[in-house]
Amino acid sequence: MATHKRGDEEECRVALLNGDVKKKEWQVVSAGEGGGGDDGSGDTLGQRVWEESRKLWVIVAPAIFSRVVTYGMNVITQAFAGHLGDLELAAISIANTVVVGFNFGLMFGLVGIALTLNFSWWATAVMLFAYVSCGGCPDTWQGFSVEAFAGMWEFVKLSSASGVMLCLENWYYRILILLTGNLKNAAIAVDALSICMTINGWEMMIPLAFFAGTGVRVANELGAGNGKGARFATIVSSTTSLVIGLFFWVLIMALHNKFALIFTSSAVVLDAVDKLSVLLAFTILLNSIQPVLSGVAVGSGWQSMVAYVNIGSYYLIGIPMGILLGWLFKLGVLGIWAGMIGGTAVQTLILAIITVRCDWEKEALIASTRMDKLSEVR
Repeated sequence: MATHKRGDEEECRVALLNGDVKKKEWQVVSAGEGGGGDDGSGDTLGQRVWEESRKLWVIVAPAIFSRVVTYGMNVITQAFAGHLGDLELAAISIANTVVVGFNFGLMFGLVGIALTLNFSWWATAVMLFAYVSCGGCPDTWQGFSVEAFAGMWEFVKLSSASGVMLCLENWYYRILILLTGNLKNAAIAVDALSICMTINGWEMMIPLAFFAGTGVRVANELGAGNGKGARFATIVSSTTSLVIGLFFWVLIMALHNKFALIFTSSAVVLDAVDKLSVLLAFTILLNSIQPVLSGVAVGSGWQSMVAYVNIGSYYLIGIPMGILLGWLFKLGVLGIWAGMIGGTAVQTLILAIITVRCDWEKEALIASTRMDKLSEVR
């Protein structure tokens, strides 16, 4: 019995998604067969990239589909509101972007749109819970148990740091809408900016899927004691997401005066969106790599450090710079957005430096130690 237990503990160190072993109880994801993300084992670079990409897309593809479809509810809501009128578009944009569900005092047609979106989000949450708890995830959900509270404090610390990290990122561009609402001709400015933010948010679902996939791949390799595999997974994921970001950058630049027609037919708003399209394109390009680096941080357990980076780059650099350019230099929404892009650029640069300078073998040793402690608890 003791021998069997020691064997199970050794199996925990094998990289997940490795085709040379059978499926383990600890596996989070099953990606079929193939080599692990190690430093080669005789495979060419092309073969290793293909294998790592295959493992990554097994996680990323379903995440992209679910996120894009779910966020599509916001896009459809805003598109309907935009064709009601400019003021309605501004109102639903603030309600959706800043205080989702805040729809008191709006006209009936707009309230109907907001209520429909609210119902859709609740239906999604209920169906996800039902799927998980009613047999959809038999390997990870086996009912409520006291054993679930083992290691709870470590989980709370990590999840709290992750929550702060993600909230600071998520609130950042919401503040952009609030600042824009205090400019002259606020309705038009908010309309144009909210259209750009909706397009950016919709496309952002793809990098966020890579955020999740990269976190899983890096955590898997580090947990298996494979530091080089974690580094290789980071490179493949970052490159793939950047290529996709370049594609959308080209698409926005090519359709700079067309994509806003989804939301409005107002010539004034269309012209305002056209002026913001270059900033939108570069925001999309920058955001194609930033979530991946955040995913590396999550997979490596650096959430607390990234939360501090976010506070400094977003709220001590980006927002003050945006206010300075927007009001003092009288650049309006262009200045506010450009300043906040500067904050994102600083954050991305810091995360890139941290990732490049990371001692992956040391991180793998730390992760393996955590796995040993977890196996002892079990």
